[in-house]
Amino acid sequence: MRNSTCLLQPSLATTVALPVIYSFLFPAGSFGNILAAWIFSRQAATKRTQYIYLANLVTANLLVCSTMPFLAAYFARGYQWTSDSVACRIANHLGTLIMHVSMYVTITILCSIALSQYATLKKNSNAQYSQAVNENVYRCVLKKFSQPKFAKYLCIIIWLTVLCITVTAITYKVQEKGMEEAQRCYNIRVEAGTFTTMIASSLATAWFFVSFMTVLLSYYSFTRHLSKIQKNTCIGEKHLIYSMVKRNILVIQMILTVCFLPYHTFRPVFNVLLTNNDCSRLNSLVEIKNFLTCLAAAKSSLDPVIILLLDKTFKKSVYGLFTKSTPEHHERKADIFTEVTPKM
Repeated sequence: MRNSTCLLQPSLATTVALPVIYSFLFPAGSFGNILAAWIFSRQAATKRTQYIYLANLVTANLLVCSTMPFLAAYFARGYQWTSDSVACRIANHLGTLIMHVSMYVTITILCSIALSQYATLKKNSNAQYSQAVNENVYRCVLKKFSQPKFAKYLCIIIWLTVLCITVTAITYKVQEKGMEEAQRCYNIRVEAGTFTTMIASSLATAWFFVSFMTVLLSYYSFTRHLSKIQKNTCIGEKHLIYSMVKRNILVIQMILTVCFLPYHTFRPVFNVLLTNNDCSRLNSLVEIKNFLTCLAAAKSSLDPVIILLLDKTFKKSVYGLFTKSTPEHHERKADIFTEVTPKM
């Protein structure tokens, strides 16, 4: 059994570094994502599939950013709050709910964007270079990810599913915790969670790796498909389009690897090692988990920077805020989320 009586002693890394990081990420992420939301809302009339995904991604980013001030306060002062205080309940219950819902919505939507990019490429590729089984998969499954109506309903289902699972886990945690006497807000039961929380985190970790492997397989399949085309024909003007789609999927893979893979690799280890009654080790495990969670949250603040560097529409709109004309080279640069429609 987990040692629920172990008294966590947060170090300076927790009480100083984490509040400073979250305090920095909050204004940067809020400004960037609000700007992105405004720019993408101007493209809503086009009803493009990628902008449907991006609108939901930006929404998830803004929700994560909204929790950052509460997380900064929690790590700075949580060890002084009582568990029944208003500040503790807001930080632990509402903050945890929003953070985890937004995290797994983001992961799922990134996976959907990768599939949409791959499906769009398949739609515009010459069928003679694709295996029949792959074409059947495309017709039955993949092409739906590039359809606006499907994207809209998929995003609704993603939000509702993740919200229901997370609310169930957190509600159970609150009920079980309510039977205990008042204690410090920052404690092992809050940081480790209940048995139900561990089950939910295990399911979430499994889903992350499904999404991670799906994007990885999409990248591998695309690279193999492109290699086959290049061996059989001169793709000429399509080379830039194919390179762009390859880069798009690779960027998504890098985001999942850098921001989310460390947390989801460590989480099973964290759950297993919690059975140890060594309080010093428990303190270290909790602090590692919290820093890896912070790394995952940082993705929400970095998204606008990534889009600014790689998305033509976003770049042109931002540039248009400061000048009346758009440089010619901006017109030629590829859009990371452009729906590929080459002439056949």
